[in-house]
Amino acid sequence: MAEVDFHLKRGEILGIIGPNGAGKSTLLNIISGIYVPSSGEVRLEGRRINGVAPHQIVKRGIARTFQSSRLFGDLSVLDNVIIGRHIHTRSGVLDAIFRRRRAEAELAEAAAHAEGLLKAVSRGLYDQRHRAAAELPQADRRRLEIARALASDPKVLLLDEPSSGMDDADTDALMDDIRAVCAARPDLSLMIIEHDMRLVAALPHRVIVLDYGQKLADGPFEEVRLIPRVQEAYLGRRGASHAQG
Repeated sequence: MAEVDFHLKRGEILGIIGPNGAGKSTLLNIISGIYVPSSGEVRLEGRRINGVAPHQIVKRGIARTFQSSRLFGDLSVLDNVIIGRHIHTRSGVLDAIFRRRRAEAELAEAAAHAEGLLKAVSRGLYDQRHRAAAELPQADRRRLEIARALASDPKVLLLDEPSSGMDDADTDALMDDIRAVCAARPDLSLMIIEHDMRLVAALPHRVIVLDYGQKLADGPFEEVRLIPRVQEAYLGRRGASHAQG
């Protein structure tokens, strides 16, 4: 990545768009600690997090989803969200053996929190909470990934193509779910990588356009989409006209 400099405000929804190979997922991998940048800094609330291990970055307040599913397919919907809560639990194997009541109480608290999250993200997903994750349709799997990421109580949530594999109706429902989550957590900041221009036009407060690891534009979608070099690099003339309609 080169010359990519930006700030994310508390409570802001930021869209990251650009053609394939532009560096969008690489950017999320750097922020979430999977990659270590060769130069520059990543800061969370003023604290540098370059080189911090991914699980420690989660503890500091950054959670994410991935393009490909990372769900535990054989486990239930509820159990997948409980696993996302692990950074807030202290019980281990020895506690389960010698401090059983403490471990059971902690698990009950995590389960109650997970059920509340599922209700907040999608009532339909909550109704399927005892179903195996592998049995869910694609749209509900994406919702479950978001719910599991939220289980860590993040300050920043990174979503990598959340509408992948969805039709227009599912995408509209997903946007409603994300709006509901943001309304319930007004301090939560979101970064969303997305190819669906309907979502990009409707949801983020601001978008950044990347191309070959460089930032081409940064601003409201209605302004950014009119920039000629953005149209040439990503939207295309026809795509920009479609987004306008």
